[in-house]
Amino acid sequence: MKKTIAILTLSAVLFISCGKNKKEVLNNEPAIAVKVSGIIGDTNNSTITASGKIEAENSANVSTRMMGYVTKVHVKVGQKVSAGQLLVSVNSADLQAKKAQVEASILQATAGYTNAKKDYDRFVALFAQQSASQKELDDMTSRYEMAKAGLEGAKQMRNEVMAQFSYSNITAPFSGEVTNTFVKEGDMANPGMPLVSIEGASHLQVTAMVSESDITSIQNGMNVKVLVKSTNQQLAGKVVEVSGSAKNTGGQYLVKVNLNNTGRKVLSGMFVNVQFPAANKPQIKKSQMGKVVVPQSALVQQGQLTGIYTIGNKNIAILRWLRIGKTLGNQVEVLSGLSANEQYIVSAGGKLYNGAKISIQ
Repeated sequence: MKKTIAILTLSAVLFISCGKNKKEVLNNEPAIAVKVSGIIGDTNNSTITASGKIEAENSANVSTRMMGYVTKVHVKVGQKVSAGQLLVSVNSADLQAKKAQVEASILQATAGYTNAKKDYDRFVALFAQQSASQKELDDMTSRYEMAKAGLEGAKQMRNEVMAQFSYSNITAPFSGEVTNTFVKEGDMANPGMPLVSIEGASHLQVTAMVSESDITSIQNGMNVKVLVKSTNQQLAGKVVEVSGSAKNTGGQYLVKVNLNNTGRKVLSGMFVNVQFPAANKPQIKKSQMGKVVVPQSALVQQGQLTGIYTIGNKNIAILRWLRIGKTLGNQVEVLSGLSANEQYIVSAGGKLYNGAKISIQ
């Protein structure tokens, strides 16, 4: 019995000794150098951020009003075109036949008009000499007016046919770049069907959707900042259109912004964040509108969870899970999980983990 108690006592001593050694090893781990920052509180709502998309100020899907086979597509996607340049040719054999018929009608009407005018002039002279009755002059006047109207009608028919030819030779309405071709040679072109898509590459604008709580603070002529998400490039812009109705836009208000000095890296179709100044916006209590935003670089992603490292007791890194909201440029709004004025780790000189020792720089 005494031997057993001695063995148990020795085991307990060894266990306690190992525990103390392990604790000492943990305490001797080098601290990870980190940089910390406080919460950026957007309590004054100095800016309003909305998502948008870059579009060409001038864009068009060019179509035709006539039906016919496409004989040739003269442009390719990405090609620069000038105003009036030929894009697509549609078969116009039926128009050529109709034009010939109209030309023949004009010749016939011209001949009839010429004879009617001669007869009319002769009867006017005879009536002045009292050699023709009033009835004969009236009949000749009616014949002359009918011939004149017939010639004018034939000329208008020719104008109609010539106008149809403009729909068989599709030209560019403005200078720009071909962004898409919807037909190829041999396809049947139908009235209203888009044939070629063109965008004016010289002027770009942003179309953004703004919520009803922020739209009253946005005005025409307002200077804004535009952040291109894909290139992280910041551009200057100016509000040119503000919609006063959200009936057809799902409760959001449409705002258009013209861009200045975009450069080659900015293309139509890129997504952006637009920051509108809101100096004239009425102030709301912090408890109602106070926002907490943190840099995206400080966030930690694990699957579908988003967290951030905060400072625990004795300079220990504590991983805190967050519920995030809108993206505001390169920052993210925090809805819950982080309180105002609470510090968090912005960057670290080593790999952080929950419970790691840190040294604040």
